[in-house]
Amino acid sequence: MAKQLFLHINRFIKINEKDFREMLSFFELHTFDKKDIIMNPGNRCNNNFFVLEGCVHMYFTNDNGIDRTVQFAIENWWITDNLAYYKKSITNFGIQAVEPTQILSLSHSKQEQLLAKFPSLEKYFRIVYQISYGSSIMKTKYLYEFSKEDIYFHFTSHYPWFAQRVPQYLIASFLGLTPEYVSEIKNKKRS
Repeated sequence: MAKQLFLHINRFIKINEKDFREMLSFFELHTFDKKDIIMNPGNRCNNNFFVLEGCVHMYFTNDNGIDRTVQFAIENWWITDNLAYYKKSITNFGIQAVEPTQILSLSHSKQEQLLAKFPSLEKYFRIVYQISYGSSIMKTKYLYEFSKEDIYFHFTSHYPWFAQRVPQYLIASFLGLTPEYVSEIKNKKRS
C-alpha cells in the first residue's frame, strides 16, 4: 500500500526505495470505516493525512448546525487543515471517511524530523501545497463566476470520479448548494 506514496513522491522528486523505507518509519497507518471521524473540529491539528485508499471530506459546521464540505481527498491526495497544522493550533474543521479508507498520518513533529533527515522532501511538499492552493483558488473563481447550475455540471463533468463515489448531499455541500437543488437541476437536465 505505501508503494503509492513512493510513486507519488517520485512524480515530483526522485527518491530511492532504501530511503523511502526509512521515510515510512515517520508515518502511521490508520484504517477507517465509512463515516468514521479522522480529525475532530475543536482539537489541535497535529497530523497531515495521505490517502492510500478510499475517500474523505473536510468540513466545518456553520452557525445553523449544518456541515459544509470544503475539500475532498481520494487516493494519492493529502488533506489537513494546513493553517492549523502549520501553527500547531486548534482546527475548526473535521475530516470524515466517505467510504472505507486507509491513510498514512504524519504528525507535525515527525514531519519536521523527516524534512531534517531528507531535505529533498521540502520540494515535494512545496509542490503539493502549491497544487492544493491553486485548486482552492480555482474553486473560489468558479463559485463567483458560474451559476449554481453551471457549477454543478462543471464539477461533475470535470471530476466524474467524485460524482460516482461521493454522495450527492456532500457534493451539494461542497458546491454551496442544497441536495434538493441538485436533484432539481439533475431532473431538469434529463427532461
